[in-house]
Amino acid sequence: MSKRPASSETSDLSTTSKRPKPPSNTPMSLERIPLEHIPPNYRVYGALFRDVSNAPFLQTQLISRNPEFEYAFIDASTIVSRAHLLAAVWNAVYSSVEGNLRTPNVHSEVVASLNINNNIADGYRRWGITSDKTKDLVVVKILSSPEPLPQAEQENEAEEVLSHLTSQIEGRLVRLTDQEIAEVTDWQKVRKYYKLNGVPVLDQTKDEAVKRKKMESMVIMGMALRGL
Repeated sequence: MSKRPASSETSDLSTTSKRPKPPSNTPMSLERIPLEHIPPNYRVYGALFRDVSNAPFLQTQLISRNPEFEYAFIDASTIVSRAHLLAAVWNAVYSSVEGNLRTPNVHSEVVASLNINNNIADGYRRWGITSDKTKDLVVVKILSSPEPLPQAEQENEAEEVLSHLTSQIEGRLVRLTDQEIAEVTDWQKVRKYYKLNGVPVLDQTKDEAVKRKKMESMVIMGMALRGL
């Protein structure tokens, strides 16, 4: 049975939790991601869920703009590495700091930033969560405050985000590592979305690991050159 959406009358993430917080000896798979050259009052959290079974429910929350679900929900099959993901996250945070968001909020900006062109709807359709295709899900949560939070408050904040995610997403939470990402990357889809089919340097590379590193570099470069 799909979980029912939390009430939008409150911004406290912890109010919608349906499971107890993980015990202290449980490894936390929600990662606080440090990014260089962004203000210290921004915090970025990331997680990877495998075998997600309630993508339609999650997509509905985004479409209805439920404030409890202000996350970047990314189809993990379109991500090739942490570096690829963080390039999009950094671009979105930087755009937020500069007041140059092209989309409604910093989370939708993360998804749009994965695209190599300026078609926002195309970015949502290809890299965002979809009810009929998304099985593995990268989640990014970006929070900010007028001043940097003390460490204790940051830890409480992370616990609330983790509790909300694990109560609402029906899937297996794993660490957001290159190894886990590599297990779900759909390279055929990546080559199509980033226009890498028929690129001679890739077709001539026989070593699969080397080829994938080259594709990662081309993907990130394509994102950086968007709109130029």
